[in-house]
Amino acid sequence: MVSGNLFHCRKNSWPPEEYISRNTLQLFDFDSAAPPEQAWRRRLNSHANILKEFSVTFMDAIRMVRLGIRLWSYVREEASHGRKAPIDPFTRESCKPSASQGVPLGGMGSGSISRGFRGDFRQWQIVPGICEPSPVMANQFSIFISRDGGNKNFASVLAPGQHEGLGKSGDQGISSWGWNLNGQHSTYHALFPRAWTIYDGEPDPELKISCRQISPFMPHNYKDSSLPTAVFVYTLVNTGRERAKVSLLFTWMNSIGGISHLSGDHVNEPFIGEDGVSGVLLHHKTAKGNPPVTFAIAACETQNVNVTVLPSFGLSEGSYNTAKGMWDSMTKDGQFDRVNFSSGQSIPSSPGEAVCAAVSASTWVEAHGKCTVAFALAWSSPKVKFLKGSSYHRRYTKFYGTSERAALNLVHDALTNYKRWEEQIENWQSPVLNDERLPEWYKFTLFNELYFLVAGGTVWIDSSSSNMRNDQHQLVDVENTDVRVTEAKDSRKDSVFQHAKTGTELKDKDEDVFPKGSCEDAAVVPVKKGHSNHPLRPPTLLDPPDESDDVGRFLYLEGVEYIMWCTYDVHFYASFALLELFPKIELNIQRDFAKSVLSEDGRKVKFLAEGNWGIRKVRGAIPHDLGTHDPWNEMNAYNIHDTSKWKDLNPKFVLQVYRDFAATGDMSFGVDVWPAVRAAMEYMDQFDRDDDGLIENDGFPDQTYDAWTVHGVSAYCGCLWLAALQAAAAMAVELGDRSFAERCKRKFLKAKPSFEEKLWNGSYFNYDSGSSSNSKSIQADQLAGQWYTASSGLPSLFDDFKVRNSLQKIFDFNVMKIKGGRMGAVNGMHPSGKVDESCMQSREIWTGVTYGVAATMILAGMEEEAFKTAEGIFIAGWSEEGYGYWFQTPEGWTVDGHFRSLIYMRPLSIWGMQYALSLPKAILDAPKINFMDRIHSSPGSFKSNETGVRKIANKAKCLGNSVFHCAC
Repeated sequence: MVSGNLFHCRKNSWPPEEYISRNTLQLFDFDSAAPPEQAWRRRLNSHANILKEFSVTFMDAIRMVRLGIRLWSYVREEASHGRKAPIDPFTRESCKPSASQGVPLGGMGSGSISRGFRGDFRQWQIVPGICEPSPVMANQFSIFISRDGGNKNFASVLAPGQHEGLGKSGDQGISSWGWNLNGQHSTYHALFPRAWTIYDGEPDPELKISCRQISPFMPHNYKDSSLPTAVFVYTLVNTGRERAKVSLLFTWMNSIGGISHLSGDHVNEPFIGEDGVSGVLLHHKTAKGNPPVTFAIAACETQNVNVTVLPSFGLSEGSYNTAKGMWDSMTKDGQFDRVNFSSGQSIPSSPGEAVCAAVSASTWVEAHGKCTVAFALAWSSPKVKFLKGSSYHRRYTKFYGTSERAALNLVHDALTNYKRWEEQIENWQSPVLNDERLPEWYKFTLFNELYFLVAGGTVWIDSSSSNMRNDQHQLVDVENTDVRVTEAKDSRKDSVFQHAKTGTELKDKDEDVFPKGSCEDAAVVPVKKGHSNHPLRPPTLLDPPDESDDVGRFLYLEGVEYIMWCTYDVHFYASFALLELFPKIELNIQRDFAKSVLSEDGRKVKFLAEGNWGIRKVRGAIPHDLGTHDPWNEMNAYNIHDTSKWKDLNPKFVLQVYRDFAATGDMSFGVDVWPAVRAAMEYMDQFDRDDDGLIENDGFPDQTYDAWTVHGVSAYCGCLWLAALQAAAAMAVELGDRSFAERCKRKFLKAKPSFEEKLWNGSYFNYDSGSSSNSKSIQADQLAGQWYTASSGLPSLFDDFKVRNSLQKIFDFNVMKIKGGRMGAVNGMHPSGKVDESCMQSREIWTGVTYGVAATMILAGMEEEAFKTAEGIFIAGWSEEGYGYWFQTPEGWTVDGHFRSLIYMRPLSIWGMQYALSLPKAILDAPKINFMDRIHSSPGSFKSNETGVRKIANKAKCLGNSVFHCAC
């Protein structure tokens, strides 16, 4: 825990008074109009520099030339089928990434749109797995101000910068608008899921403007947090002596980013809704057979606010209403004709023609008076469709139905409920923001890193919606398919773990791995060797959970450049955020992976690193990911290496399951996943080749560092394995599976001294037990298993001397020797103090790993070192002196700040730090005894297990709802 006054000297490092005058802050001191004390801040005229991407060194290129050729061929093959390869380093976006991002819009899993700190709408992810980064410049808020007497008039887009073509003679498009905002006196303040833009006398020196952006992201609220909508609340304060007529304008193009506005057949339609909510629906017909999308832009009419619309205008001279004509009308009248509400649907747009809409909200602000105007945006794309044919309904359709016209109800509810959302947000964030022991940068970075749960390509489906795959794809050829969920074989003895309803003994490792009582829950059907037992359909992970606690199914990408859903070795780091904020989603993700353990997909796959062939999914192995183009049904989109031979995935599964089980105390979850935990542990026996209880790496990059070769016993995988043995034993004790607990204890007691003997060098654990030039490197992530052990309330894997010495070595070398600790922790460092240059990953600084190391330090009582370590990520990534990675935190960067893979999942591990600072009550209240001392061998320990798992399952009343419930 953080000591009482450790960080007093470092709080309030970014006071709002440095960005906004005190007088203006006082004027906005009502109705949440003022930005919070703790927030990430930028001036709107700040330079948005182009980001620099890493480059492969000559030696790396030589080493990877064969992989590069095979990957190029694979990318082209996928493109020939109209699909994007999950990893494509060859295709570059025309829009170069820049330091311009801000808080994204909307809840989770229904498509997302980001909004840059200057106010542009960018980073469009409406279609799963597709990101259109370029801003749509027609999407803007603008303001028109006139005062009594008529000698003070202002009209400006509320975004700084000069639009291309500005001042071009005869232009009828958006360059004809008033792009007059300098941005020098305007500032942006971000505290996800809200953001404030303060216009302190711009464009009118006598009008102060606050725009508050609110999205529905509320922990433990599994309904509203799924809604694709956002609210923009404008607070206007007139400091002049004359009253002012103020008209705010919201313009929107019928587009989902890129060139989608040119595809044609788009239709706009005005509406007048309930409670004064009025606006325009923009019906978008997507290309390539993707489901349609309907946008709604709206404002709330009140006694003091008048709402009018222009349902359709174009950007070219041939349009009936042009962008220039619209702007001139607003400059003159400050509103549109109310007859527009009865105009009906517009004529469908022609290919190559852009169609936009506008909503105006006008009000009079008295001298020294205040007024509030609220707008909302929603988008309804009820069906999510993946490229290989599977379709589902999004989570929000459970509450709003499956019509695209739900957008109308979404904007209505957003405008009528946003104050309740803000109350929930403030109640959630206040304890952290008011904790004076914590540094300010940490407080707002903690919340702002959550942007990824919206902008990370998330998909959240209603699990009651069936897989709407086309009929021709529904049935699988029984003779030709190699997809099965049968015969979970022991990888060493080739014995078959079969579903068996009879028998009285729980058998040991050379026989069945499933405890008696779990058989009815196993996704394994009775088989006879030599007999085909293919199902009519491929194995699916979409069986709905208990209806009474259904929160749907959830996917999020590894990153917008690595298009794989729920990449599990990375989820290991990121999952702390979901466990802390949306634990039911986290448990469902673990259930999905638990089911996958017992399935096999025999379709052949070429692995690109070596060019060898194998099968897509091996029974007993945790998949690397849930797929790309048909998630849940076609797993393991990653095909660089054969991940069934990776050494970290199975231990990470066991560790995550036990952490979640210990944190939530959910016994039904424990019983659900227990057969998979046992199978995952048994699978790893094949990698202990010298019977010392330890798994060995195989001389290739067989773990999450998939370019960093490992030989023999490794600090990273070995520590994970020790932790998994302890966690599996602890879970077995909790579930009454004594025999398995004893087996794990015996292995642990054999493996631990072997691990220490082979790797401990007196001050840290060597990278591996091999004889390569980097075998003695200091790996920042060497104690990943200890991190989870401490996070789960389990006894430390090693004595305090070894843990603290290792962490101190990492701090002194991997952190402080890289620009004085201002970059984060480099992955590998030689004991000489030179960065390990053996591969591109050894010399990178991984943001999520750095946060994980900091969390481990907190749990070891090294708080000062922990926050100094993590602060390096803030300085390099988020501060004004850094490289510009805010709201797009990459997987990592080089020591000179060049990024690899923007908008990446792993940095969510900052929530592992918060988890360490405030461990769950269930863990804190657990008995402080070493559970290993409770595990004793006894003559009857391998007999009937009726007093074990089945008894506990029956008591929890959860056997029938187990995710392993079989239909036989």
